[in-house]
Amino acid sequence: MRIVLGVEYAGNAFEGFQSQAHGRTVQDHLEAAIGHIAAHPVRLHCAGRTDAGVHATAQVVHFDTEAVRPNSGWVRGVNSRLSSPVVVRWATEAGDGFHARFCAVSRRYRYILHNSPVRPALLAGRVGWFHPPLDEIAMAEAARCLEGWHDFSAFRAAGCQAKSPVKLMHEVRVQRTADYIVFDFWANAFLHHMVRNLVGALVYVGKGRHSAAWLAEVLGARDRSLAALTFPADGLYLCGVEYAPHWSLPGEGRIIAVPRIPFV
Repeated sequence: MRIVLGVEYAGNAFEGFQSQAHGRTVQDHLEAAIGHIAAHPVRLHCAGRTDAGVHATAQVVHFDTEAVRPNSGWVRGVNSRLSSPVVVRWATEAGDGFHARFCAVSRRYRYILHNSPVRPALLAGRVGWFHPPLDEIAMAEAARCLEGWHDFSAFRAAGCQAKSPVKLMHEVRVQRTADYIVFDFWANAFLHHMVRNLVGALVYVGKGRHSAAWLAEVLGARDRSLAALTFPADGLYLCGVEYAPHWSLPGEGRIIAVPRIPFV
């Protein structure tokens, strides 16, 4: 049978999601815990392989097993074998045709940026930080050009393995609450480092280095060297993966858990 799990984790406690020989990844920790409960080795497949330092409030993974456990048993049992930075939120059984990555129809990322002269201490590693004042209105105006079908080559990491740089951006939102600026991205799929590169470009606009029209020019040029540097991973969260309703996952196929802005 195929078991699907909803997983939350603090990315700064791990060296990325994907399994590595050193064993210090989210996948390595989850596979060890699940294997103990299943009484056999398992191999996980995820909706999105997050980089080191990137967090998730709603990662989706699946594995195959012959072990029979109640859904509540998978949650409580696996969590009993996990350290505090990672937790299983829910479990359900899906048909063999389900795949956490290939059946996903869209994904959502949120970047939380602390815009203040003084760096955060209690939230270090959980939010990004930029000390000069930023104009969120200019950034929101610039972000509108990103919506729709586009070639996002200008915001793609050199080592990206995606077959095509063309993605459908459903929505981009930039909002400020007190000293926090929140960037929300919703697309059918994302390229490697795409969100962090987009945030870096928007920050260039927000601090007045470039006009809002500059972002559209960079997007159209499809040249990574014209864009901004990759922004730190600290404030980035995978906060939603959406599936067709017929898979009967929690939330009617819309697995979305948006991180709240701390202390606001």
